[in-house]
Amino acid sequence: MRLVRALLCALIPLCAQAQTAPVVVGAVLPQTGDLADLASGYRNGLLLWQQEVNASGGLLGRRVELRLLDDRSEANRDGSLYARLVTEDKADVLFGPFGSAATVAASAVAERNRRVLLDATGATQSVLGAGPRYVFHVAAPYGAYGEALLGLLRASGYAKLYVLARDDPASREMAQRFIARAPRYGLAAGPATMYPGAVPDFTPQLTAARASGAEALIAFGGEGDAAEMVKTMWRMKYAPKLFFARGATDARFVRDVGQDAEYTLSVSAYQPDFATEGNALFVKAYAERWTAPPDLAAAQAYAAGQVLEQAVRRAGSLEQDKLAAALAALDGDTVLGHYRIDPSTREQLGATPAVVQILRGRPQVVWPRERATAHWQLPYPRWDERKPIE
Repeated sequence: MRLVRALLCALIPLCAQAQTAPVVVGAVLPQTGDLADLASGYRNGLLLWQQEVNASGGLLGRRVELRLLDDRSEANRDGSLYARLVTEDKADVLFGPFGSAATVAASAVAERNRRVLLDATGATQSVLGAGPRYVFHVAAPYGAYGEALLGLLRASGYAKLYVLARDDPASREMAQRFIARAPRYGLAAGPATMYPGAVPDFTPQLTAARASGAEALIAFGGEGDAAEMVKTMWRMKYAPKLFFARGATDARFVRDVGQDAEYTLSVSAYQPDFATEGNALFVKAYAERWTAPPDLAAAQAYAAGQVLEQAVRRAGSLEQDKLAAALAALDGDTVLGHYRIDPSTREQLGATPAVVQILRGRPQVVWPRERATAHWQLPYPRWDERKPIE
């Protein structure tokens, strides 16, 4: 009897320690190097989520501990760093790294080790490969960015389209889905005209667009591309009836071209004024902690935390197969919008980007109508018809 009592006394502290051990959530992100500033919102969003979830009792009554490793802005380091999170840090759950290239490597580690990974920022289809079991998109995939515009095009009546796309994975994916889905909306878009990165002058591409007689010019590329296109259109005095540029949501676009940014359409996966579930409270809490509004990366990180909380409650466990099943079946809300995935591919179906238009110097949501903060202003004005904004 004394031996049994002694064993029980020895085991009780160990059991208590196991019950109160923190839930380790691991992620790799650029904390130094060229991408550190761009990724700072991602880190801040994770830290805010950790603070809030612990204040509300943690996960399954256990405190959440974040283990954040630095890849020094080098995506080729992420595979080994995620392996370290699994084998050395014993992370219960993984959040994806910053960007698609890094996420491809992280996803391979997660699948190999049967560890759930919530992919917050890797929006290219290549991240998901051939239907993973343990990797789940939280943010809208790049393919959804172009599709968001198709409804507005049908409603506006502009059916003759000319598509430009930068020759990079994200832009190609946006353009390909846009062209493939156009017939569903009664629209026809021919093959995209591809251009290499860092084009200093878009005169050849825009001359071809003008010659085509296109009503709508659709451009998938970066902020610098959008700015150079506007400058070139101004020099050419070329104004299609609708101008869409993926990079125009970047705040630098308005700074680069000033009032000439007006009336440009773009697409955004997140804006601080989105009327999504809990977003107003998130924006307030983020601004109070970090003295700045959240950017897309911050919202993606916070949304990944929201999804994890909902899935853990549904599963009642951190056992990986149960958690993966809960994520596959989950139907819930985040600051990015709805969370609902294709159960076979794990692609995010619920969170959809919104079409925005630069109006009085800032992006306003103009489509879909139920999310609009302003009504679109079309056609895109001719350059000699524009008046200065007061």
